[in-house]
Amino acid sequence: MLNDQLRREAAEVLRGAEARRRPVRPLVELFEGIGAQDAYEIQLLNIRHRVHSAGARVTGHKVGLSSPVMQAMMGVDEPDYGHLLDAMELHEDVPVPAAAYCAPRVEVEVGFVLGADLPGEGCTVADVLAATERVVPALELIDSRIADWRITIADTIADNASSAGYVIGAGVDPREVDLKAVEATLTSGGELLASGRSDAVLGDPAESVAWLARTVARFGVPLRKGHLVLPGSCTRAVDVTAGRTYTAEFTGLGSVSLSFS
Repeated sequence: MLNDQLRREAAEVLRGAEARRRPVRPLVELFEGIGAQDAYEIQLLNIRHRVHSAGARVTGHKVGLSSPVMQAMMGVDEPDYGHLLDAMELHEDVPVPAAAYCAPRVEVEVGFVLGADLPGEGCTVADVLAATERVVPALELIDSRIADWRITIADTIADNASSAGYVIGAGVDPREVDLKAVEATLTSGGELLASGRSDAVLGDPAESVAWLARTVARFGVPLRKGHLVLPGSCTRAVDVTAGRTYTAEFTGLGSVSLSFS
């Protein structure tokens, strides 16, 4: 475990890496003994800094490591999470400068827009479906402030679960689609880059949202009406190339695109 001073130093290291777009060595190398609890506290330090010092607003949360394959790779048995902020919101009609990030990638997700607050402890899939206003096609832009994506679980948690941005489409009522059987593809310039299905996310993306609600409650973090929850990727992450447009298509949900300059 790190003391409070070391946690603050780690948070400053990540803020500097993001501001300068110059990734740093893994935190596990820079701060001996760092663990998941430290990492979540470091993440919260930087979220609070953005909210109180930069005027940012929390607009939702994202879940990472939601597939068994990724959990095995990281040596963990549950997902992790990060915060979404209003400054991370991207738009289909506005190209994103790839050079503004360290090592950007995109992921394909079935997003949940909440129409009511979620309970914390004890939250179930039924609670999630009852509270969801609409499920939406989403692309998450992820980035790592850790050099070469050489991340451990502590690195990615501290780095706000490697989140960087998101774009969503209109979506549908969750009762209009089988959330366990949404087929998803990612294409660019007519080339198929990745494909998958929504049940790659903990067997049911709604289960991922319920897990998130239960988990963040331990830190006093609520999932509120109007928040977006990105429950995890249906496909592998794909590296971004400037000048290309990436389109995610979902059966029953529609599509969403993101262009990079």
